[in-house]
Amino acid sequence: MQNEPTSSLVGEEYEVEVGPVAHGGHCIARTAENQVLFVRHTLPGEKVIAKVTDGDTDSRFLRADAVRILEPSKDRVEAPCPYAGPGMCGGCDWQHAKPGAQRRLKGEVIAEQLRRLAGLTPEEAGWDGTVMPAEGDKLPAGEVPAWRTRVQYAVDAEGRAGLRKHRSHDVQPIDRCLIAAPGVSELGVEKREWPQIAAVEAITATGSNDRQVILTPKPGGRLPLVELDKPVSVLRVDEKDGGVHRVHGRAFVRERADDRTYRVGSGGFWQVHPQAANTLVRAVMQGLLPRKNDTALDLYCGVGLFAGAIGQRLGEKGAVLGIESGKRAVEDARHNLKDLERVRIEHGKVDQVLPRTGITECDLIVLDPPRAGAGKQVVKHLSGLGARKIAYVACDPAALARDLAYFREGGYRVRTLRAFDLFPMTHHVECVAILEPAAKGL
Repeated sequence: MQNEPTSSLVGEEYEVEVGPVAHGGHCIARTAENQVLFVRHTLPGEKVIAKVTDGDTDSRFLRADAVRILEPSKDRVEAPCPYAGPGMCGGCDWQHAKPGAQRRLKGEVIAEQLRRLAGLTPEEAGWDGTVMPAEGDKLPAGEVPAWRTRVQYAVDAEGRAGLRKHRSHDVQPIDRCLIAAPGVSELGVEKREWPQIAAVEAITATGSNDRQVILTPKPGGRLPLVELDKPVSVLRVDEKDGGVHRVHGRAFVRERADDRTYRVGSGGFWQVHPQAANTLVRAVMQGLLPRKNDTALDLYCGVGLFAGAIGQRLGEKGAVLGIESGKRAVEDARHNLKDLERVRIEHGKVDQVLPRTGITECDLIVLDPPRAGAGKQVVKHLSGLGARKIAYVACDPAALARDLAYFREGGYRVRTLRAFDLFPMTHHVECVAILEPAAKGL
């Protein structure tokens, strides 16, 4: 008997009852044939018409949009942004949910990832289950915090600036992004045409009045004369090597956190939410409680945020080693921390540089890895250094949970976990886990 040929289900519609939230900004439902649907633009408990956007009869799961809401959740609101919805901008996931409901959904995702990937309950992780809003972000339903200090605009074939549609290279032209910080919106990127440009990244600093645009020309495209609504530095991405070069103005923006000023060059990492850097430094320092003569590691250290915070608290005999793979970020970190003689920054990948340092023990570790996490080998190495406390800053709850399981194998347990809603309207969430040797808790 021959197998039935695979056929696309894109465009098919199903009436479904929506189940729990899942990691990635969607909820889970099932078709009458028991095929799993990952449905965007819906909320748990709703009854909706879901239209398939990706998948076929043989797919392990289908992706879909809720195109009609038959029975709405009490947590549903009218999306404040006119570009939020099926087939439009993919930048936000939860415009249709009350702010408190968004945080509850993120909390449910964290709890599910901890249980599934680390075998931990919230209680075992020292977490009360809440996701805390950033200072100033607790707004009534229907109001949107304008928090995003870096916005990457794509440019369509007509030269209009917009944002990518979900899981697509297609561009949704916009008049204004509601979650963009005022300093970005004031530039007026959306109001002008960009005929030979593929992308425009707009950046506004929160620690100064610095503003910057980074232009990516189309192949062979010429750079326009940039005249925006506010003074701005201009940089361009080189077509050949992908490097970023200054056209005019500063090649960096100045940020402020923990009573220090940080220079952040193009390509250097800095938290996008205006309150994020201070929020995370406070959480890390409260968890680590550095002592005067401690030795510490700051891994994936970026431009030196945590190395600077620890270095200021260690006195004359303590020492901090930061490791960062981005060349420009290392230059910035060394500049930012040059007044702290006991802080050193090494350039390279953590898994390669750390073994070469010859360090066999330290008192404190902070790591803020990229979205994929630190991974088993790095965690194994860190677990052998005998640190009194480890602070793990995570932008992805799945990667965090996987690495927490590796730390448990290495003899560490989670003492406390805190979660912060530093990406409102999106599915992203930031966590800070404080670990200590398991034997200490016995």
